[in-house]
Amino acid sequence: MVAPAIAYGDSGEHQGFPGTISIGTDALAALLLEYGRSATCWAQRLLFINGHGGNIAALSRAVNRLRFEGRDAAWCPCIVAGGDAHAGHTETSVLMHISPAEVRTDRWRAGNSAPLADLLPSMRSGGVAAVSEVGVLGDPTTATAAEGERMLAEMVEDCLRRIRRWVPAADGMLT
Repeated sequence: MVAPAIAYGDSGEHQGFPGTISIGTDALAALLLEYGRSATCWAQRLLFINGHGGNIAALSRAVNRLRFEGRDAAWCPCIVAGGDAHAGHTETSVLMHISPAEVRTDRWRAGNSAPLADLLPSMRSGGVAAVSEVGVLGDPTTATAAEGERMLAEMVEDCLRRIRRWVPAADGMLT
């Protein structure tokens, strides 16, 4: 069974950009915990699929609590090898594949393409706006639907591999 996506998450690092709505770590963790408690009343196993790095702390907290309570829960990331961090080549390519009408190619601009590890110290204090004027971490101008199709298939295969193994790490993420 597949449930509808949870539309809000922990996106405070994007708060410097108009339109951002973030419910924060505590609220998201509580939502995921209660969601998991309800779902595991009838489902033997629960898997959260995550496509946003800002949600990891809340996911880890909720899944660890669910596991502590004896519920078989875990989470899986949507990642590709060599992918960029936010609204760049990776995410734009996937969106061009699944929903091309939503991509405004007339407005895309490259952002900061430095490795995420180099950007994190500044992002911790000033969010994405501290490292990218446009909010992009990567380069969407190189995106293609064909690349998006390949990357989405890679994400799905990676998640399926993790599900088949079903080995949650200490943070609840499937390895």
